[in-house]
Amino acid sequence: MGKYGKFAVLMAIIIGSLLWLATASVTGSKTYYVTIPELQKMGDQATTKRVRVGGDVQKDSIVRGAGVVRFTLIQDKLTLPVVYEGRDPLPDTFKDGAQALAGGRLDSAGVFHAQEVQAKCASKYAPKPGVAPEGLQKQVQPAGSSYKS
Repeated sequence: MGKYGKFAVLMAIIIGSLLWLATASVTGSKTYYVTIPELQKMGDQATTKRVRVGGDVQKDSIVRGAGVVRFTLIQDKLTLPVVYEGRDPLPDTFKDGAQALAGGRLDSAGVFHAQEVQAKCASKYAPKPGVAPEGLQKQVQPAGSSYKS
């Protein structure tokens, strides 16, 4: 094998390794979003796939322990017990009634083990009923007049 042949084999190995690393990292970080009813219908797949499940945090369900936070998500009258075991602190908006999105896996006992939790309080960011947000209010000018600021 000549000098160019060895170089071609070496380049093929390097490119093949890079492609394998890229596909393995994309496959490993792929997360599916499901609802609580869909998660319960997944069966054994729910224990092997990494998924994100959303719902509202049930009132009085948040229990903080040593490095673990337990809470219950509720959606369409179905509940899902969740154990958050992540390193990052929970967001400030994580409280009773908040909309939450948990990423992790379901165990065989039906408890969802989350490594990440995102939360938002819908009422905090929604505009007041009947009032347009600032900057979006239309200013109506009579025909033929010019706008002066």
